[in-house]
Amino acid sequence: MSAIATAPRRILVIVTRRIGDVLLSTPLIRSLKQAWPQSRIEVLVFAGTQGVLAGNPDIAAVHTVAERPGLLQHLALLARLFRQYDLALSLVPSDRPTLYAWIAGRSRVGLLVDRPGQRWKQHFLDRWVAFDPDNTHTLRNHLAIAGALGIAGTADVVVAWRDEDAAAVDALLGKSCGVLAVLHPYPKFRYKMWHEAGWVAVARWLLDNGMRVALTGSPDPAEQAYVATIARQLPDSVINAAGQLTLGGTAALIARAQFFVGPDTAITHIAAATGVPTVALFGPSDPVKWGPWPKGHAADSNPWRRLGDQRVGNVQLVQGRATCVPCGHEGCARQLDSSSDCLQHLPAATIINYLKTTGYGKSR
Repeated sequence: MSAIATAPRRILVIVTRRIGDVLLSTPLIRSLKQAWPQSRIEVLVFAGTQGVLAGNPDIAAVHTVAERPGLLQHLALLARLFRQYDLALSLVPSDRPTLYAWIAGRSRVGLLVDRPGQRWKQHFLDRWVAFDPDNTHTLRNHLAIAGALGIAGTADVVVAWRDEDAAAVDALLGKSCGVLAVLHPYPKFRYKMWHEAGWVAVARWLLDNGMRVALTGSPDPAEQAYVATIARQLPDSVINAAGQLTLGGTAALIARAQFFVGPDTAITHIAAATGVPTVALFGPSDPVKWGPWPKGHAADSNPWRRLGDQRVGNVQLVQGRATCVPCGHEGCARQLDSSSDCLQHLPAATIINYLKTTGYGKSR
C-alpha cells in the first residue's frame, strides 16, 4: 500500500479492549509520532483502562467510553468524534471500533477479520489489515497498521508515569535500600490465577535471600483482600502496595526492582517492557499471541513459541503443567471465574529455580 502523502494533523487511535491491549498499542503510537512528530495523537479506550497511558509523551489526549454506554452517552461521544480527525485507526477488529473509526476520521485504517460475515466492515475503512487471531503477536498485528500507512514501525512498548507517581513510590519505599523484588499475585480473572501457597513460598525464598519484597495490586476490593491474605503469612517487612499506587505508580515501582513475578496480566506486560528480569506465569493463554513483549525484541518475529517454558531477553515464561496448554479457554469450567488446573498444578519450586538462574540469592 502507498504511504500517506501528507502528515495528518490529528490522529485518533481506537483500542477499546483490556489494559494489556491498550499498553500493546503504544508501539504503533510511537511509530506514528516518530513518522509525524507534529501530529496530535489522541486515543479512545474503555473507561478504566486509560491509566496505563498516563504520562505517555506521545499522546496529547485520551478519551474514554464505557464498555456498555447508555444511548445518550454514546450519542454525545459520536457527536464529539464526528469527522474531527484526519486519520482514525481501529486496532480492534470488531464492529464498534470500526464504526468509531468511520465516524471520527476523514481517512480510516483498521484491523479486520478476513472471512465471510466480517467483510462488510471493509466498506467503512479506506485501508484494512487482516487480523491474525492465532499466529501473530498482538503487538505485531498493531504494527501491521504502520506498514499499511507506509511508515516505519518500532516495537518499543512505552511505559510511562507522572512525577506524582514517582513521588508516591518514594514515599512507599522510604529510605531503605537493597535488592527489590515485586510480586503481582492477582490477575483480573480467576482463570489466570496461580495458587496462594505458591506466592507465599516465592516471597519467603526472596526474603530468605536478602531481598525486599513488594506486593502490588489494584484498588479492587477482591484484589486487595487476596493480596492481604498473602501478606498476613509473611513478615511485616513485606510492602503491601495493593491499592496504594496508580498504574503509573506501579510501573515506577517495578522499574526500580531487580525481579518481577506475575501472571498473565497487564502488569506483567509492563514489567517486561521496563527491562526488569521478569518471570511470567502462563496457563490457558497462548503466548504466541499474548506473551509479554521482552524489552528490545525486534518487531520482525514473534518472541514466543506456543509450547513450553522459554526465555527471551529479560523474560522467563513459565507455562502451566498440563497436556492441554494452551487451551485458550477461560478456565477449566469455560468461564471467567473458574480456575485452571494447569496453573494450580504448577509448583513454587519451578518458579524459585528460575529465579535462582538470574544470579541472585545466597549463592551469588
